[in-house]
Amino acid sequence: MIFNGGCGRWTGAARAIPARSRSRLLMAVLVGVLAVAGCTSGATEQRGDAGGGPKAGAGADAGGNADAGPKQVQAVTAVPKDATTVVAGTTAAQLALGASRALYQRSPAAVLVADGDRAGLTRATETAERLGVPLLVTPAAGGGATGSSAAGDAVRAELSRLKVRTVLPVGARATAWARQHPAASPSPTVAPNASGDAVAGIHPPAPLKDLVVLALDQPAGQAATATARAGGARVVRTSTADPRADGSAITALAKDGASRVLALGSAFGPADRLRARVDVAATGVQLPGGGQVLFPGRRMVALYGHPGSSALGSLGQQPLADAIARAKRVAADYQPLSKEKVVPAFEIITTVSSASAGSDGNYSSETPVDTLRPWVEAAHREGLYVVLDLQPGYTDFLTQAKRYAPLLKLPNVGLALDPEWRLEPPQRPMKVIGSVDAAEVNRTAEWLAGFTREHHLPQKLLMLHQFRLDMISDRSAVHTGYDDVQVLIHADGFGTPGEKFETWNKLHRNAPADVRWGWKNFYRADSPTFTPQETMEVSPAPVFVSYQ
Repeated sequence: MIFNGGCGRWTGAARAIPARSRSRLLMAVLVGVLAVAGCTSGATEQRGDAGGGPKAGAGADAGGNADAGPKQVQAVTAVPKDATTVVAGTTAAQLALGASRALYQRSPAAVLVADGDRAGLTRATETAERLGVPLLVTPAAGGGATGSSAAGDAVRAELSRLKVRTVLPVGARATAWARQHPAASPSPTVAPNASGDAVAGIHPPAPLKDLVVLALDQPAGQAATATARAGGARVVRTSTADPRADGSAITALAKDGASRVLALGSAFGPADRLRARVDVAATGVQLPGGGQVLFPGRRMVALYGHPGSSALGSLGQQPLADAIARAKRVAADYQPLSKEKVVPAFEIITTVSSASAGSDGNYSSETPVDTLRPWVEAAHREGLYVVLDLQPGYTDFLTQAKRYAPLLKLPNVGLALDPEWRLEPPQRPMKVIGSVDAAEVNRTAEWLAGFTREHHLPQKLLMLHQFRLDMISDRSAVHTGYDDVQVLIHADGFGTPGEKFETWNKLHRNAPADVRWGWKNFYRADSPTFTPQETMEVSPAPVFVSYQ
């Protein structure tokens, strides 16, 4: 039975009802309609668009005939066709419209709430999710009798697209707006409340399987997330537009996967970039200290050196287990001074500059992967980050970096380039200070970024050692805008505090944009060695501190 608008018009389905039943039902509907809304806001038209017809035991007689009660109706929803979709917008109205357009094809009803009505939003959210219909955000009442504002026009257009027959405004302002600005044909009924005949027979659509809706944990997204839940999607809220930076979002995405993603808001950025980020988050693998983005949110304190060599730094002055324990103690001294989580680390000299040419003639001794693996894997188990430091001699950085791809596949392993030891014939190590151009740095960075993305790994650190400006020629051309790699300039000058600060200040002049900064303390070459408090007073406070 279909009764439209409370103004006495019966549609075709009513004629199929037996006369005795028809008169009995007519009286019941008229009484209910007049009691709730009078002649201008009748019961919802129940069209059964999505196969929600009555069943025996639920409004049908024992034979399954439908003339014992109204048909059930539900909205028609669909998963977006693209694997990743980003809804543009920043305001509550824009995000709510975007969610409705992306997920709903038709809906028998829609809930309205006025922009800024916080109390109404809570009730509207509950109503939309209970019924499985969109929640749209209207302007406040006013704006002209024709509803000329762009926001109002967009809401009216969406109601028409959805073929909404009943609008359910929540709050006085939304109700006033709905009555002043009716949608175009077919003009829906404005129900005075979200109960009784206005919502009879409406029930939620089936869940949208395999769809995850990403939403920033902000008030502007509440109406849009209500629409997503009403449509049967799984909502994952995140504190940042990069889900890799939110440990809870990573856990949620890893739990059930994310083959289809709808992100609510322009902040999530291009769909292809978001897709790559989601694929990383869905692995569930996190960096030491949590998350999959290096900075902000953590600070690293490292022992520097080569395993088994006390002459090359603090790392090799003790066996592996003792080195891990020492790194944790040194890092712990910084935690009371840092708002961010302090993570212990190793910076391992992986290829060591050599006074002799060696069998390959490149004046660099490459440590075998299998020799380093126990150190790297033990560090991973113990929550340490590892940086592989390259001193390439006559070899280029990219060639050496590729040798250590098996270790770089681990999520806690980054890369350091040491231009002091990047030489050209006939230069010799420890006779001259080497250098590298920006182009070679960029080739290495691009390979590392592609490698990280290909293997769905957390963001990797690319550290550039420097204590003289001429160590990296054309440094301003170093590219730092990688999503998968964080570039850091590490000031590793030694000497008195005055000498160290002179180096630090020079390195900051005309530095590339978006780099992070590191600082090295020397146990023997500095006079004196900075304390943790003195190190943290350096400005800007370094996010990576190493001890040689």
